[in-house]
Amino acid sequence: MLDRRVKRTQQLLANALIALTLEKSYEEINIREITERADIGYATFFRHYPDKDTLLHAVLATVFHELSKHLSIAFREDATGTGGALFHYVQEHSEIIRVLLKSGETSELVKQVLSLSEQKMQADKPLNQNPIVPFEIALYHNVASTISLIQWWLEHDMPYAPEQMGAIYQELIVRPTGMLH
Repeated sequence: MLDRRVKRTQQLLANALIALTLEKSYEEINIREITERADIGYATFFRHYPDKDTLLHAVLATVFHELSKHLSIAFREDATGTGGALFHYVQEHSEIIRVLLKSGETSELVKQVLSLSEQKMQADKPLNQNPIVPFEIALYHNVASTISLIQWWLEHDMPYAPEQMGAIYQELIVRPTGMLH
């Protein structure tokens, strides 16, 4: 178990990296800027991470896992309700999700969500499957479209409420493919 001070320092570094990444490209950011923004000593950074890439991966891994869970749940249950919950999660974590989507990890996110969703849905395939579109293609379409919808929503500064985005998700993505019961 991590010491509270270690967790706090790692959180400060993560927040600093996120804030800086929203201001300029990741490649332009150096460790000195991260430590100054986090208000910690330069040497302290290296007690926690060997380089900024390791910090980025630690930050992305956490949000990646949580977002993957929310997305896979959204494909298995009531689409409007879980879609709204998904967009609430995105809204609450919008800064880090913007970083994740800008980081080039989007294709990895699609793969992870596909894997989680496929495992959970294979045992309980939807009743109203489209006989023309294979299950795997419909699932891929849903995952990729949902991530694109999240990206659009964030790029446009979240102009619609999460509940409305849940309804949009239902109408644009879920209902046309008949992925849910």
